[in-house]
Amino acid sequence: MKIPQHVAIILDGNGRWAKSKGMPRNYGHTMGAKNVEKICDIAGHMGIKYLTVYAFSTENWTRPDSEVQELMRLLGNYMKTCLKTAKKHNMRVRVLGDISRLAPKLQEQIRELEQVSSQYDGFYFQIALNYGSRDEIIRAVKKMHKDVQEGKLSMDDVTEDTVSSYLDTVGIPDPDLLIRTSGEQRLSNYLLWQLAYSEFYFTPVPWPDFDEAELKKAVEAYNNRDRRFGGI
Repeated sequence: MKIPQHVAIILDGNGRWAKSKGMPRNYGHTMGAKNVEKICDIAGHMGIKYLTVYAFSTENWTRPDSEVQELMRLLGNYMKTCLKTAKKHNMRVRVLGDISRLAPKLQEQIRELEQVSSQYDGFYFQIALNYGSRDEIIRAVKKMHKDVQEGKLSMDDVTEDTVSSYLDTVGIPDPDLLIRTSGEQRLSNYLLWQLAYSEFYFTPVPWPDFDEAELKKAVEAYNNRDRRFGGI
């Protein structure tokens, strides 16, 4: 079985999963965070080299304040845990998105995690945090415009590779497979540029219940696709 090099996942269904069990939404987020650790380990053992997860979108700020605060608390705790996980699994961690809106302490935790884990190269884990693909593209265009003004870039030389080099994912191969849990079938402003040629896999299974068997189903479905490019 061919293992995709890069898998991107939209972690959906935490709140609905918790509600189905008579628990508050925050319980679902807690269990969802724990499942991220499990799936990282499973993906690495399967031979997946890159895993990118959608943890918090630019649109998630519109959720109730109590839920946003809990998500930020969970993310802070996860950054601490991830330091140990990165060392244990030789895992390099990068955060995608605009972290400037996050609390200073969380920004500091992110920078520390990225710096410490930069020496590892066994598995590459990306966390999309305060991320929105349209926002990413706007930020990239602004950087390009600044470089053109300063004479560092000529618009005549701009190619797809040039644009990619200004995105948050610079240096990371585009995803081969996108997985979205909990039944929704849309991209929700996630990696719009990077997913141009990816295979999509949608499952009704909510994220906290997504396990090794479900990941294998997604990879099997990926293997059954007839991947053709350029209409060939």
